[in-house]
Amino acid sequence: MKKVYLDNASTTQIRSEVVSEMIKILSEDFGNPSSTHGYGRSAKVLLETARKSIAKQINATAPEIIFTSCGTEANNWILRSAVKDLGVERIITSKIEHHAVLHTAEVLKQEFGIQVDFVTLKSNGEIDFTDLVELLSQNKRTLVSLMHVNNEIGTILNLEKAVRITHDYNALFHSDTVQSIGKTEINVQELGIDFLVSSAHKFHGPKGVGFAYVKKNAGIQPLFFGGEQEKGLRAGTEAVHQIVGMAKALELAYQHLKEESAYIASLKKYAIECLEIDFPQMKINGEETLYNILNVVLPLPEDKTSMLLFHLDMKGVAVSRGSACQSGSVKPSHVLAEILDSEEVKKPSLRVSFSHYNTKEDVDVLMDALRSI
Repeated sequence: MKKVYLDNASTTQIRSEVVSEMIKILSEDFGNPSSTHGYGRSAKVLLETARKSIAKQINATAPEIIFTSCGTEANNWILRSAVKDLGVERIITSKIEHHAVLHTAEVLKQEFGIQVDFVTLKSNGEIDFTDLVELLSQNKRTLVSLMHVNNEIGTILNLEKAVRITHDYNALFHSDTVQSIGKTEINVQELGIDFLVSSAHKFHGPKGVGFAYVKKNAGIQPLFFGGEQEKGLRAGTEAVHQIVGMAKALELAYQHLKEESAYIASLKKYAIECLEIDFPQMKINGEETLYNILNVVLPLPEDKTSMLLFHLDMKGVAVSRGSACQSGSVKPSHVLAEILDSEEVKKPSLRVSFSHYNTKEDVDVLMDALRSI
């Protein structure tokens, strides 16, 4: 049985070049970058070279890149410090953010008594900018947190417009860019964004490592304490092999972005064409979505919902019903619950997400499996 992986919004296969780079570090460059001897100095050079490489890809400066374990840690850190250290009294976000933002905002509301407001969403999953302006017109120290690309339906925020409106009202802007870094061009200098976060395993790098972009002189303070690593903002010995792997993965992602994005878009187009033939009543969730994510409501009976992923897995096809963090649950996705009506949300929905490792044959295997249900 051919096994097909179509869950790249959850995690991606590591590029072979990245694996090779990491093995070399693990084998030869095992020094602690905080040590002053030769082994440590060599590791420190690798660490800072990786930092410069990542900064270059998004047009940041090296000191503005802080390494973390993942996007979730970075989101928690930035939101918490904004409230605790920067005097933020209110967070404006949306109900379709990743839970790393939603749950953090809820905890901060309980812990610090801050106000949490949700910007209105359009039926296609896009942000209502008119409502954002209305919310920002209230005179409170505010952080706006809106993700660039939604991890479940792939809708794309006009980041430039969102940052500009936010700054017009002297508020801070944070974006979870986990699904867009390495897949779209991002220039932090042009955007003027205050904070963004990323995770290496979303762009064919290793799990367990990510980074935060923190605008110079932003003023946020550490989430936890210990050593002076990462300019005192993120204590703990850096995982040099993972960080170097992440930098290599991001470099390759942007080096091949043009041809790989075009190829992946062609696979998504082919999948839509196949679905329209076999399931003409299917509905695509979201409009103007990123080229690698396809989320559809299938015209299947409600009783097929709970067993759909199991059935596909038995056929060797890996897809998702939504966020990987929620894929083990039969509950409807919190994102789809916001944009679909009460009847549609009961029907089986699938998130199919592609990478350059996929082929049209993979789509054909998926369609054969869906037709057999």
